[in-house]
Amino acid sequence: MRTPHPILLVCLGVVFGCGIDALMKYVMQGATSVLTATTWRYALGSAIMLALFLQARRPFPSLPAIRFHALRSLAQVISAFCFFYSLTQIALAEAVVLGFTAALMIAPIARIILGEKMSPVTIGASLVGFCGAALAATAETSGAPADGNRLHGTASVLASAVLYALNIVLLRLRTREEDSLTLVTFMNIFPALFLLPFMLVFTDPLPADGAWTLLTGAAVFGIGIWWLMTMAYARAKAQTLAPFEYTGLIWSALLGYFFFQEIPGWRVWAGAGIIIAACLVVAFETHFAARREAKLPASDILT
Repeated sequence: MRTPHPILLVCLGVVFGCGIDALMKYVMQGATSVLTATTWRYALGSAIMLALFLQARRPFPSLPAIRFHALRSLAQVISAFCFFYSLTQIALAEAVVLGFTAALMIAPIARIILGEKMSPVTIGASLVGFCGAALAATAETSGAPADGNRLHGTASVLASAVLYALNIVLLRLRTREEDSLTLVTFMNIFPALFLLPFMLVFTDPLPADGAWTLLTGAAVFGIGIWWLMTMAYARAKAQTLAPFEYTGLIWSALLGYFFFQEIPGWRVWAGAGIIIAACLVVAFETHFAARREAKLPASDILT
């Protein structure tokens, strides 16, 4: 069977990601708390990934690797919790647009942790992108959560973006040492372990009736994203595929409209355009910089 085109795989992965957001938002609009929903999303994902990990007979990571996964998962789980909380406060499309700023935060975090250089173009594009985020944050979306707090929602999704970028930078330190199956297995196990005691102490540990199927779907979608993106980026260059990840705005707007009756205002779309343009500038500038350091011509950028 022929593998689909990488662009199609990325677009399908984006659909899965927006599907997770919509499923989690729907669950949390019921009687299930953000903490309970997030915990079970990772717990169910852990059960699936652990079964795949054991079946593949992968070697168990070393103790230093386990400590690293635990530390990195702290950033990951707090990021996920903040993002899912933001879905209860602002519209789905607004959260996704503001989440795009994570791509702008990777460069400065990599500068601090990995010592990677930031060009003036990257710095300028990042500042422009954050202006787009500020514009999107002032938008008024029809159908947004009636009892939501825009300030809390915006702050939560931006905090999530910072921690997500930190998680991506830390992940770079392990991708050359461990296979993707091992990485994704622990990306589910540790968040579940971190959240479980808090769920047992601070909230009802059982989801509302009918939420189990949706949470299982969210866990499966989460694994599906990893599978699709891994296949896509193994067969095509990152700069070719990255622009298609921003199709998430379209899907989040459609899902928000059909399931939550949310209609984003023009500032959301305008802010998204600015953020996406800034992200693409940063992505291509990073690629050009790498080629300059390697003393390679830029004329074959798209080859």
